[in-house]
Amino acid sequence: MSNKKSGTTVKVLDVIEKVGNKLPHPGALFAYFALGIIFLSWLVSLFGVTVVHPGTGETIEAFNLMSREGLHKIMKGMVTNFTSFAPLGTVLVALLGIGIAESSGLMSTGLRLLVLSAPRQLLTFSIVFAGILSNTASEVGYVVLVPLGGMIFLAIGRNPIAGIAAAFAGVSGGYSANLLLGTIDPLLAGLSEEAARIVDPAYTVNPAANYYFMAASTFFIAIIGTWVTEKVVAPRLGEYKGEALAEEIKMIDANEKRGLKFTLYGFIIIIVLIAWSVMPIDRGFWASVPGSGFMRDPVTGGLLRSPFMSGIVALIFLIAGILGIIYGIGAKTLKSSTDVINGMGKSMATLGTYIVLVFFAAQFVAYFNWTNLGLIFAIKGANLIGSIGMGRIPLMIALVLVAAFVNLVIGSASAKWAILAPVFIPMFMLLGYSPEFTQLAYRVGDSVTNVIAPMMSYFAMIVAFMERYDSKAGIGTIIATMLPYTFVFLFSWLILLIVWILLDFPIGPGSPLFYEIQESMPTGDISALTSKVSHFTLNIFS
Repeated sequence: MSNKKSGTTVKVLDVIEKVGNKLPHPGALFAYFALGIIFLSWLVSLFGVTVVHPGTGETIEAFNLMSREGLHKIMKGMVTNFTSFAPLGTVLVALLGIGIAESSGLMSTGLRLLVLSAPRQLLTFSIVFAGILSNTASEVGYVVLVPLGGMIFLAIGRNPIAGIAAAFAGVSGGYSANLLLGTIDPLLAGLSEEAARIVDPAYTVNPAANYYFMAASTFFIAIIGTWVTEKVVAPRLGEYKGEALAEEIKMIDANEKRGLKFTLYGFIIIIVLIAWSVMPIDRGFWASVPGSGFMRDPVTGGLLRSPFMSGIVALIFLIAGILGIIYGIGAKTLKSSTDVINGMGKSMATLGTYIVLVFFAAQFVAYFNWTNLGLIFAIKGANLIGSIGMGRIPLMIALVLVAAFVNLVIGSASAKWAILAPVFIPMFMLLGYSPEFTQLAYRVGDSVTNVIAPMMSYFAMIVAFMERYDSKAGIGTIIATMLPYTFVFLFSWLILLIVWILLDFPIGPGSPLFYEIQESMPTGDISALTSKVSHFTLNIFS
């Protein structure tokens, strides 16, 4: 029975991949999407479709890109859409440093060392787990870990696309799991707090509101991601028969050992310097060290929104470049500055197709944002679910599903939550759920469809990574490969949420699952409050 189910799953995924890959090249497809958005903006504006933003009360209407103003905007924005597209600069800068590390031999030697020393049965788990942890550092997982997953799998004789999938699943599908707080946590907490004050004007939401659940989910999702990779994705992909060549797995020679030793010393020095730059200036030993904490926020002294966090891509470039040079000197693979520059140039030479793809992807994303179509679709979807009377657990599941669907059309986690929070948080508070839990349910839905969402900023880059190993790979390949992660992550996380509810565990420090309206509030005030939220919700739904 299980073999039949497995066979059916593989056949369905194969059909999805074939249909998806019969579409034009991803670059051309994004160009067609951009043209489609221009036409759709005209059509939606023609019918006068509008919605009311639940947070601001502002009436949102479609901006017609086929109007004179729209055409002017397209012409003026074409260059800046491309040059300001966030993943482009991130990838180019990071790969300049990584290019030095590759050309010096540090990457290949490090991979061989990893393959020779690590238990093979733990490699997949390690890749998924590292991907989840990389979310704290934002882009680092996409830029470094995803391609590294492919390289590691190829080096051990496995299909590199399965390695890319495992890393991508951890980095993107596991976005709402982590052992550390990231920059998104205070941002979402602030939006949740504003929405909660519709019901309780004194309510506060702290940035660590979901930490306990996130920390537990880190191991939970890493194990599940490993299982999906080994039992579904890797068997379906089968043996790799492409043209990419793996690094030869030979023993480390004397020059390479010396290079690795130099690299280790350099890495220790860099870690000490980073610790010096981010340590609080009023604690322990570091308080007596001049200049401590200079990479922290100069106003608040915090780390989440500090120059250190916002400059993580620059750190990737510097660390990879410096360690690559140090290794090259020790291993005698870099003779002069010319070798360093040539290594950087070689890494750029492989990105031609990616840059073309990004040009069209950037136009599509910009047009979609300009037209307000994402806002309109998201608010309409939230209205539909909110207007259906449900119990607490079904409504929680509905919120997860709405967030998962909206994630397919709006990439930004904070933008989606700015729309959904004022609708769902008051509704859940009156049903007895805390704002922190409502935020958590949203974050689960926001994660699981990241890996199949073309609107996700780094989706085009994943296409380019897969094309390195399979020239025929396209959007269909990514969706068919990553869809099992979406379904299994969604189902498993929903089960974990329901268990968390039944056991009544707190979801973070000072963050209970349930909310109780103050008993001291007069009955008339409670009725007025319920009427206020109902009226607020009906206004949104109308």
